[in-house]
Amino acid sequence: MTSEDPNQPLVTRGAGPRRRSRVAKTSKPTRNPRYRQITNSLGLTEPFSDDQIAAIHSEALRVLQELGIRVLLPEGRDYFKQAGASVDDETGMVYIGKEIVEAALETAPKSFTLRGAPSADRDLPFGGRSLVVGPGAGCPNASDLARGRRPGTLRDFIELTKLTQSFDVMGLNVPIVEPQDVPLRNRHYATLRAQLQLSDKPPFIFARGRAQVEQGFEAIRLARGLSQQEFESHVWATTVINSNSPRQLDIPMTQGIIDYARYKQVTIMTPFCLSGAMAPITIPGALLLSHAEALAGITLAQIVRAGAPVVYGAFSSNVHMKSGAPVFGTPEHIKANFGAGQLARHVNLPWRSGGGTAAPWPDVQADYETQMSVWGSVLAGANLIYHAAGWLEGGLTLSYEKFITDLELLQTLAELANPIPFNDDELGFDAIAAVPPGGHFFATEHTMQRFATQFYEPKVSDWSNFGQWQENGAVEATQRALGIWQQTLDGFQEPKLDEAAIGQALDYMQACEDSVGAEAVS
Repeated sequence: MTSEDPNQPLVTRGAGPRRRSRVAKTSKPTRNPRYRQITNSLGLTEPFSDDQIAAIHSEALRVLQELGIRVLLPEGRDYFKQAGASVDDETGMVYIGKEIVEAALETAPKSFTLRGAPSADRDLPFGGRSLVVGPGAGCPNASDLARGRRPGTLRDFIELTKLTQSFDVMGLNVPIVEPQDVPLRNRHYATLRAQLQLSDKPPFIFARGRAQVEQGFEAIRLARGLSQQEFESHVWATTVINSNSPRQLDIPMTQGIIDYARYKQVTIMTPFCLSGAMAPITIPGALLLSHAEALAGITLAQIVRAGAPVVYGAFSSNVHMKSGAPVFGTPEHIKANFGAGQLARHVNLPWRSGGGTAAPWPDVQADYETQMSVWGSVLAGANLIYHAAGWLEGGLTLSYEKFITDLELLQTLAELANPIPFNDDELGFDAIAAVPPGGHFFATEHTMQRFATQFYEPKVSDWSNFGQWQENGAVEATQRALGIWQQTLDGFQEPKLDEAAIGQALDYMQACEDSVGAEAVS
């Protein structure tokens, strides 16, 4: 988290000279909470009974065995065939027996650690009650109040990578925007360079072809100063695998599952099942299809290499039935998250959820839809929440200002997720005893020892009264967010990394780009 916060209220605001003097003598360092390696201590919301969850799981196994899933990549069908699945190469259909899925669930890791730069304290536990959040991902457009809405560029990707690096509550890098000014054949070089140079957090590599994935892994290995054995002994990179609902794995996604499993890097298996469009209109029906598709991808990863790390992904919501457009933060979206969490715990795997909003502008609608979707993910026990900051228009746009305002939500949730300290001193009996009836606690020793660090300090919120707010220019939250991201970028400092190792990785990527170019996509 950046140390500078232009909106942090002064401790002495509104106090007289005597109070200012007293505060100055007892002032302590500014509150600097830790938002790394968050553990969610909140209770879980579980609307489905154990029998209902077991029924969804059982029906999902039936879908895979009786109805099957189309796998477009012949290599993927071959792996399933070797494991005993029934395969029809003419239609591409694969029928996966219950015993094959159950064997895969036995070998899939129940937890793992995603590694950041070795010296940066950026490792992220996955599993149990761990909680990691990431910003919006895969957006073709970017938007901010200074420059308007536009197709995503490499400059946007670099700036948003810097913002992701600057705030601890953002645990990992994601493909935050598509830099459309970079040719697709070169895009993976540009985006990985930015991640490795500007961030010590775990990077993301798209599953867009074997050559791209293998080059990306080698670049990460060099940048982190690892041997090949060290690279494959830990988890360093993520990718998202989206099935083509209903019941299809396309060629790039199947290839990505295979390539990541071979190197024991993590695939986040995420069906995108929209109720009433690519999935049944009912919540149990959408959960059933999503569960079946996630199990198919997880099973393939374990067939390729038993013990390959996987994340059970679920991103189900509904559509606007008048337009067909996806919507988020709805009751149906939140209920689907609750059910997905129960299903993930049923198969005992780390799981990924998603926030988001369909709002076209970073306004109140965007805020409350994101708040509801992310809050629902937290109460559902998600280990990873994608699209938690900056996402607009159902993923069509990444807003710089919304990235900042969403930080307020996410940091508040991180504070809520942490256990509340509790001991005799926290109970404050002596403080109560020291204050007479009708008195106040401002000047008690108990308060003075804690006033500078006890409460959450907002990043965006303005707590002044209406008159003060008007005197200060009547600046609304979205406008304040503009100033915060601009100041953050102006003051950005690159993380301390192994310069020699980073140099090797950059030289390697440049050589690859010079020698293979378009062939890297195949």
